[in-house]
Amino acid sequence: MLFSSKIKKLREEKKLLQRQLATVLDIDTPSYSKIERGDKKAKREHLPILATYFNIEEQELLVLWLADAVYAIIDKEECSEEVIEVVKNQIKSHRKNGKIKCEEIIGTANN
Repeated sequence: MLFSSKIKKLREEKKLLQRQLATVLDIDTPSYSKIERGDKKAKREHLPILATYFNIEEQELLVLWLADAVYAIIDKEECSEEVIEVVKNQIKSHRKNGKIKCEEIIGTANN
């Protein structure tokens, strides 16, 4: 849980309570606690709020959030590394042909 570890670290560095960040995200404290433990996935709409609050780039959080999402789908598959390689090559090919942009990939992940 890369994303969960990151937000916990950021919260602890600022010496904040979980309930304080829950308030920032407009969720209850138990829900925030589950996100931080990795038992619940944060909503995509939480990323810009957290990035602004912690004064970091949203993309830093987005990369971890997306990585967790991909990992959750393929972690138990024997061919997970092969899947990652195929997707990586497909993205390179589409970018080379001008068919895909990073914003489009991010937009797809939001659905």
